Amino acid sequence: MHDAAPLMEMSDISIQFGLVPALKQVNLSIGRHEVLAIVGDNGAGKSTLVKIMSGLIHPASGTLFWKGKEVSIPTIRAAAQLGIAAVFQSQDFCDNLDVSANLFLGKELTNKHLRRNDEAMQKKSREILHSLSAAIRVGQPMSSLSLGQKQTVSIARTLLNNPDLILLDEPTSSLSVMQTAEILSYIKRMKSEGRSVVMICHDLPDVFAVADRIAVMRQGRLVSALNTAHTSYETIIALLSGMDPGEVMNEQEHRDALTNITARTQALKGTRTLPLNEPREQESV
Repeated sequence: MHDAAPLMEMSDISIQFGLVPALKQVNLSIGRHEVLAIVGDNGAGKSTLVKIMSGLIHPASGTLFWKGKEVSIPTIRAAAQLGIAAVFQSQDFCDNLDVSANLFLGKELTNKHLRRNDEAMQKKSREILHSLSAAIRVGQPMSSLSLGQKQTVSIARTLLNNPDLILLDEPTSSLSVMQTAEILSYIKRMKSEGRSVVMICHDLPDVFAVADRIAVMRQGRLVSALNTAHTSYETIIALLSGMDPGEVMNEQEHRDALTNITARTQALKGTRTLPLNEPREQESV
């Protein structure tokens, strides 16, 4: 049985940059052991909201709660102390160093003589990558890794401090189908280990593959937060577009309407084409 209080709760969060409101009284909770996807067009406020969770920026107004207690998250260090880690789209790596050194960049382990303990860092790196089932050798130079493998290292880096909440900003952006599948499997694995994950994502198939809930943002406001199992692509697209979900056709209705329009058009022209759902004969080559 999960604790009654959400892992994180945001109440009436607002902020503006200059004269432009970026977030307007956003109320959103993140459950324990939950994958929450945040979707919305560019400028909807997704990244701003995640940066507030991570301590990168501070809201102008509103309240944050962590495990039921009111908190302030003024810095990334403060977020890390609570148990929050983030992976943003621009990650700094040293391509001339190996995977292990990059995992511990700025957090190097030392021995009793205060010298860098490469052996201990490699051992810990193997453990973290193994926990993700990632097939990456800790001694590989970063320059030899693919974009997807570098994203894996970014995610592995967040696990160093055993966080409760991991924030991912477009984790599957620009990745191949196979690389995307790997990243989604890591998200599922992190949830199975008892962590919560918040991910910003534009790709609805990826969202529906892993998210327990989908938070839809539009023009700085939270439009709705829906249970993935009880919603549809059409509903999400309607909310993103500012439409009433009840007015959106489902796929079959759309096909039927398009078929009727095509038939009427051809009738006016005195010709006929096959309906969209009627099979066509294979042309000979």
